[in-house]
Amino acid sequence: MNKLEQKLSRGGQRMVHGGYSFLTSGRLPEHRVHIRRYLTNCREGLIADHGGEENLSTGQALLIDRVISKLGCIRCIEEHIRENSVMVGQELAPSLKASYLAFNNSLRLDLLALGLDKKLEDISSLEKYVEEKYGKKVGA
Repeated sequence: MNKLEQKLSRGGQRMVHGGYSFLTSGRLPEHRVHIRRYLTNCREGLIADHGGEENLSTGQALLIDRVISKLGCIRCIEEHIRENSVMVGQELAPSLKASYLAFNNSLRLDLLALGLDKKLEDISSLEKYVEEKYGKKVGA
């Protein structure tokens, strides 16, 4: 292809974090595909924390999907900030202003709704735990 046939790139394109693209299409930018493995592990972990997919209520499944969507957007913003800067001139980077904080707060609320705030019951002894968990006495 000679120089006259090559498509010219548009000037003035700005770097974007890809969070909006992830939310609208579910696709990550090419340079952020490593985030997919992280999101997959987080989703699998949340499902396992709730006893597996067969034990999830519809509401829990919806919340987990929302958590992963928000987390994907948050991670894209964080990666963008690592590659660029927290500041743009004298201002905070636009991606860190309202949306980043809102996504993080919303994620926190979703995790609380999923039961993140539940404390494990105090089990005074290993024998009691085994008996409760497996229904048999230790050493029997």
